[in-house]
Amino acid sequence: MKNYELTVLFHPDLEMNLDPALDKVKKLIESNGGKIVKEENDGKKRMAYSIAAQDFAVYYYFEVELPAASLAKISSVLNITDEVIRYLLVAVDERKLKLEAHRKARKASSEEDEKEEEKE
Repeated sequence: MKNYELTVLFHPDLEMNLDPALDKVKKLIESNGGKIVKEENDGKKRMAYSIAAQDFAVYYYFEVELPAASLAKISSVLNITDEVIRYLLVAVDERKLKLEAHRKARKASSEEDEKEEEKE
């Protein structure tokens, strides 16, 4: 399974009751063998240009692990889902993930060193 980032732009009228649309997307990912690693609601934002006569959308971000075979299925369902205005599904660069993990580990070890120095 590979890591992917999925950004979904939901219809702005769903801002107050986003749960059914989110459940639909989550169920779609999980039913195709995927696993949601992280999700983040970025809220309602103005889009750069109008899409389907809408100037605003609710932005939702997912980090997912998916088998390669499920990409086409997920894309085809998101294309015909009424609640979704647009979506973007891209592969995450594995080198970037390793670099971020390495930086995080270095930062954690330097923080531990600082705590030990303060105790002495």
